[in-house]
Amino acid sequence: MKVLVGVIFFALYLKCSVFTVNAQGRSIPIKLNLYNDPFVATADVSIQIPVDTILTQKGIKEFYSKIIVSQYKSITDSLIAYKKEHQLNDWLYYQLVRRVAEQISPKKENYPRYTLYKWFLLAKTGYDARLALAKNKLIFYVYNDEDIRDIPFFMIDGKKYMCLNYHDYPKTNLNEDVPYQVKIEVPEATMAFSYAVTRMPDFKPEAYFDKQLAFVYEHKQYSFKIKLNKTVDSLFTNYPGVSFKSYFNIPLTKETYGSFIPLLKQNVKGMDEKRGVDYLMRFTRYAFLYEDDEVSYGKEKRMSPEETLFNTYSDCDDRAALFFYLVKEIYNRPMIALLFPTHLTIAVQFDKPVGGESIMYNGKAYWVCEPTLQPEDLKIGQLATKYKHQPFEVVYQYQPEAYPNGL
Repeated sequence: MKVLVGVIFFALYLKCSVFTVNAQGRSIPIKLNLYNDPFVATADVSIQIPVDTILTQKGIKEFYSKIIVSQYKSITDSLIAYKKEHQLNDWLYYQLVRRVAEQISPKKENYPRYTLYKWFLLAKTGYDARLALAKNKLIFYVYNDEDIRDIPFFMIDGKKYMCLNYHDYPKTNLNEDVPYQVKIEVPEATMAFSYAVTRMPDFKPEAYFDKQLAFVYEHKQYSFKIKLNKTVDSLFTNYPGVSFKSYFNIPLTKETYGSFIPLLKQNVKGMDEKRGVDYLMRFTRYAFLYEDDEVSYGKEKRMSPEETLFNTYSDCDDRAALFFYLVKEIYNRPMIALLFPTHLTIAVQFDKPVGGESIMYNGKAYWVCEPTLQPEDLKIGQLATKYKHQPFEVVYQYQPEAYPNGL
């Protein structure tokens, strides 16, 4: 009997040994069509590390000790090369990392394992990413030195780390369930992560659909058939509240820009500057339905200009960002963003007075251009009655290079 048991264990040992040897020669094909050019890479099966669904510090460190000796470089090298070739901003690069991690370890099957791969890929491609545990919840942070609101952070040696996966724990209060850091030294992990999106990637033209928008200006109806891509909206699903400077400078994608901005320029071609800005103000005011973010999303959410074009509903923040973008692209005027306790709007600087009341800022005059529907039919230079006696703060000033010292 002992001989039989020994033979069985020996046979199992051989079977496992053969599997391990063969595994080194097997690969996991990874192909993603997130952006215009597909991301294609080959991962060695050795990067597949078993992970418990309930993690401990010991379990996390064991994962790292195993994956660090695996053949992972084909993936990280491919990610770095793709990011560089396509000039991806950090936030858009992270969307790629998320999807690669999803292919290696599906999120629904084992969330902690999926998060560990996200952390590992981000850290090994240069970002100072950290892990922490809060009552068995795996919290994923990254070093960021920008003004970001509405997501938790913690400080380490005077450096601020923002939580990248807080949205996956919507009912968790990290002030009560205080995370404790899992210390793992990753030599490459030194870079700060930026949420600023200054360049949108290209997408396949066939991935776009046409959306009709229309509004009436001076008793004439203007219609637009804009090309939009639902992937763009998904890229910003968990985008945090960035600084107003970052928020107001998120551009359109090439396809959307080409289907929209030239037509707007053509429509205002015969108008003087004041009338043209008024046209853009009323397009932003009347071409979309209004709904507060708390109703639409259950929380405050600032949409990029392309998201506002994509979505049926938007609020004052979204209209302000879209109007700012349109004026910047078509007229490139100096502007300021005015933040009231419950409202955001834009004021524009013109070459000469345009009527109404101006707002003086740094010695220059700006005229409010309200892009959000109000009870009154507001003209340029008019502020809604309910805001006239409310305090406001200038949260962003745009000064084009053509006007380095103002007008």
